[in-house]
Amino acid sequence: MGLFDMFTQDIAIDLGTANTLIIHNNKIVIDQPSIVAIERSTGKPIAVGERAKHMQGKTHEDIKTIRPLKDGVIADFHASEHMIKEFIKQIPGIKGKLFQPSLKIVICIPSGITEVEKRAVRDSAQKVNAKEVRLIYEPMAAAIGVGIDVQKPEGNMIIDIGGGTTEIAVVALGGIVCDKSVKIAGDVFTNDIAYYLRTHHNLYIGERTAERVKIEVGSAVEELDVDIEDVPVQGRDLITGKPKEIMVNYKEIARALDKSIIRIEDAVMETLSLTPPELAADIYKTGIYLAGGGALLRGLADRLHKKTGLPVFVAEDPLRAVVRGTGIALKNMDKFNFLIK
Repeated sequence: MGLFDMFTQDIAIDLGTANTLIIHNNKIVIDQPSIVAIERSTGKPIAVGERAKHMQGKTHEDIKTIRPLKDGVIADFHASEHMIKEFIKQIPGIKGKLFQPSLKIVICIPSGITEVEKRAVRDSAQKVNAKEVRLIYEPMAAAIGVGIDVQKPEGNMIIDIGGGTTEIAVVALGGIVCDKSVKIAGDVFTNDIAYYLRTHHNLYIGERTAERVKIEVGSAVEELDVDIEDVPVQGRDLITGKPKEIMVNYKEIARALDKSIIRIEDAVMETLSLTPPELAADIYKTGIYLAGGGALLRGLADRLHKKTGLPVFVAEDPLRAVVRGTGIALKNMDKFNFLIK
């Protein structure tokens, strides 16, 4: 271990559309919403993460909240750079250091990403004093995080339903054999719910409320084995203009999400149809793994099982599967040859 290594910190980042997670010293040290609040007059950021999320939809004209990532890629370069910088500053092992240590970073990226978008991610990381940046494809990270041995000559299918994109991939021999990335994921589900309540109940609700409804009574099927209580939802009545509250049940949410889930199902079927026969034989035995926040949607695993006829497993702690996989990739940086320089 050289003198240089003493000042180098290794971190793994899952830079997500909805949440950013960071692993440092094998621990998840940051798990916060990917959102920045900016003061318009000065352009200075005033809050990131959880604090900025509380301001979402409640700002006056001098504050705007920005989600720097859209569909899994960086949409606002300055905001994303600032967000990464702030999050890294908050890491217990790094904050309060006399001088900023140089960093070795592994970041995961969607599989359907362009060269330009890749460069945006890499540039963002280099701005925070990273001397070495490696990228890993998200489905690969998810597969590792779920506990699949990706180096084996055996096919596994992983579906990672994040905030901005759903990544579907078949992995074997340390690589992605076939993959599909669709821009239908958590954010679209949230919008579906807001749209449904607006059109069916004349109730106008904000993004944060729609997301809460999704988490509390979200469902992919209209018939669930367990009964979920209806939730009260508050918003503005579009006819009278007054604030009002209605009760919403999971069956309605299942109807609201149906079209989007059909599109995810179709993408899964398409990926299966592109899988080489030997790997298809493996997948018949190993089944499908679900990761990402979307994996928590009630009845989704069941619905995919009915559609594909394959066993469907939900990762434990699916929200953190990708960052766990990225962390493992970071530890085995030299062994894994699928990290992108």
